[in-house]
Amino acid sequence: MAHETVVVLDFGGQYNQLIARRVRECGVFCEVKPYTTPLSKIKEMSPIGIIFTGGPNSVYLDSSPKVSTEIFEWGVPILGICYGCQLMAHMLGGHVVEASSDTAREYGKTEAHFDTSFPLFEGLPEDAVAWMSHSDYMEKVPDGFVTAAYTENCPTAAIADTSRGFYGVQFHPEVNHTENGTEMLRNFLYKICGAHGDWTMGDYCKTAVTTLREKIKDGRVLLGLSGGVDSSVAAALLAEAVGPQLTCVFVDHGLMRKNEGDEVEAAFSKWDINFVRVNAESRFLSRLSGVTEPERKRKIIGEEFIRVFEEESKKIGAVDYLAQGTIYPDVIESGTGDAAVIKSHHNVGGLPDYVDFKEIIEPLRMLFKDEVRELGRELGLPEYLVMRQPFPGPGLGIRIIGEVTKERADLLREADAIFREEIASAGLEGVMNQYFAVLTNMRSVGVMGDGRTYDCTVALRSVTTSDFMTADWTRIPYDVLDTVSTRIVNEVSGVNRVVYDITSKPPATIEWE
Repeated sequence: MAHETVVVLDFGGQYNQLIARRVRECGVFCEVKPYTTPLSKIKEMSPIGIIFTGGPNSVYLDSSPKVSTEIFEWGVPILGICYGCQLMAHMLGGHVVEASSDTAREYGKTEAHFDTSFPLFEGLPEDAVAWMSHSDYMEKVPDGFVTAAYTENCPTAAIADTSRGFYGVQFHPEVNHTENGTEMLRNFLYKICGAHGDWTMGDYCKTAVTTLREKIKDGRVLLGLSGGVDSSVAAALLAEAVGPQLTCVFVDHGLMRKNEGDEVEAAFSKWDINFVRVNAESRFLSRLSGVTEPERKRKIIGEEFIRVFEEESKKIGAVDYLAQGTIYPDVIESGTGDAAVIKSHHNVGGLPDYVDFKEIIEPLRMLFKDEVRELGRELGLPEYLVMRQPFPGPGLGIRIIGEVTKERADLLREADAIFREEIASAGLEGVMNQYFAVLTNMRSVGVMGDGRTYDCTVALRSVTTSDFMTADWTRIPYDVLDTVSTRIVNEVSGVNRVVYDITSKPPATIEWE
C-alpha cells in the first residue's frame, strides 16, 4: 500500500530532521532528501507536498544551494522554512538582501503577528512567539505573494501565494520554542496539501516486516544485540520477519555498565532467538591501549565489533546480512549531504572499509528514538526493554575521557551505578531521558580525613528531550545531587570530586565524546 508522502528537501540547517519528525507526528509519511536529489527521483515519489528546510547560507550568493525552477511548475504545494522561504522568494522573482542593521535580523524567541485568514494559520491565535534565526530578509516578495505574518523588526515573517499553494515562513515552526508550530505544519499538510493522515507506526511495522522478508528471503542474519532499546527493537522486528534465520550476538566488550552483561543475557534467555554471548573484554581493551582521541576510540570499537561478528558468523555457518540498530539521529550526526560530522557512531561512520557480509541491514534507520520505542510496543516488547536507558554502542569507552583501561572502566562502572541507583530511589527515572556518569581526565586536590588526595573527577550528565536532536539539561534536585556526590566520593576509590554538567544540546552533544 502506497502512503501519502511529503518530501523534505534538506538545505543543511540544524533543525531539518525535526521537520520530518513533526510531519510524522501529524500522521503523514515523510522522507528527507538532500537538495541535490534529481527532480525526476522526487517526482517518482508523487509527493502531496514539499518542504524546503532552513540552512546556513545566503540565497543571493552564487555558491548557495538551489533547486531547479521546474519544481515550482508541478502544481504541488510547497512550504519554505527560513532559508527555504528566502530561496523560494529569490527564485520566483523576489528580492532577498543582507540586513543592513539589527532591525531586520532576529534570533531566538520573537513575538509574531499572524493573518489567520490564510489556511496555514487558520484556527490559531493571531499573536504568538516564533523562533527566529536569520540575518537576511525578504525586502521584496515575488509577484503573486502577499505578507501573511510580521514581527516588529521583520515585515515579511511569512508569505503566501494561495493560488499555487506556496507558503514561506521566516521562523522555525518545527522547534518547540515556536508556539503552535506543529499546528501550522498540520494545517499545511491537511488544509493545503489535502492529506488524509494514513501513516501510523502499525503501518510502518507491517511495511518493514514485508520489506525485510522480501530482501532477506532465505538468507541468514547476524545482529549485534546490546540490550538497548534500538538493538532490541531491531531484533524483535527481524524475528517477526525471518524468525530462526536470525542470530543475535551480544558482545561483552568490558565497557558495559555494572552487571549489564548478565542482565542482558537474562533478559533474552526466554526469547525464541539464537543468542550468543561473546566475552571480549581483554580483546577490546588491548586495542584501545594508549588511545585517547575519541574518534579513534569509536572507530576502533566499531571495527572490532565487525571483526567479532565476522568470526562468530563463521562459527555458526554462512551469514548473508549484518543487521544494526542504527536510528535517524545516528545517521544525521555522522554526517549526511552537506551536514557536518558531529561524531561517528560505531554503527554508521565507524565501519571499516571492508566488511565480510553481503549487505548491512538497518531497519530502524529512518526512525527517531521515540518512534523506535513506539515500534517496540507495537511489536509487543516488554516496557522495561522499550524504556531502557540509552547506551551508546562504544559503551563506557566514550564516557571515559582519555585512555580506556580496566581500572578506569571499573571505577566509572561503580560511580555510574550509584548515580542510577539514587535517581531510581528518588523516583526521577521518568523525568529525564538519559543520564550517566563520565570519568574525566582531570585530577584535582582534595582532603579526605586528615590526608591530602590528588584523585579523579567524575562528571554527572542528565538531559530531557523528545527526539534526542535537541536536549535540555535536567534540573535534578540539589539534595539528590548531594547524595550522589557523597556516595561516589565515599564509596568509589580514586574519586575526590563530582561535578554536574549543565550544558544543553546544542551547543553540546548529549555524550561527552
